[in-house]
Amino acid sequence: MTRIRDSVIKVIPPANLLGYALASFVLIVIPGPSVLFVVGRALAYGRRTALATVCGNSAGNYVVAICVAIGVGALVQRSAQVFTVVKLAGALYLVWLGIQAFRRRGTLASAFAEATEARSDRRAVREGFLVGVTNPKALILFGAVLPQFVNRAAGHVPLQMLLLSLVSIMIGLVSDSTWGVAASRLRAWFARSPRRFALVGGAGGLAMIGVGVSVALTGRKS
Repeated sequence: MTRIRDSVIKVIPPANLLGYALASFVLIVIPGPSVLFVVGRALAYGRRTALATVCGNSAGNYVVAICVAIGVGALVQRSAQVFTVVKLAGALYLVWLGIQAFRRRGTLASAFAEATEARSDRRAVREGFLVGVTNPKALILFGAVLPQFVNRAAGHVPLQMLLLSLVSIMIGLVSDSTWGVAASRLRAWFARSPRRFALVGGAGGLAMIGVGVSVALTGRKS
């Protein structure tokens, strides 16, 4: 274990690790598509679905990090056309999920009373994954910010990027889970009344639609 630790420190200087952690923290804690999507899931379906969504979203974000590490992310970052396609795909998916949540807002009270099935958890993970892998914020973090903290002189650049990106994933897990739990507690108060439940379910759907529109209208950042 000591040799592994020393090897990692040699490849990734502590200053680089700390600098990237701080940069990631600032970018992640600012609510973006992932945070608002998790909040929408929590308001519409509760804490369990929100946390499952967080896990899927984190997995999707790490796929983006892997793509960046092997060079695909660099292509997306440099190509305005490819970046736009990925951004619009994520935006359309968010809007579609928001519309579905809004249309089904009247059934949330009965769904809340039933036990959550394993399939629902898998669906939440899958939806979170698709949002995470198409999130423009992840592309910016891993495609533009991450490479600045790589110690190129030490070599093993892809490995460094994969290790550093795990820092962002862990920060995102904690941050998004906190948002999801907080939103689910607010939802519990609304759940005391079927009418309130329909209102909060509709609000969650509208929030996701708003996020999708916001993502679609957001310009590409260099």
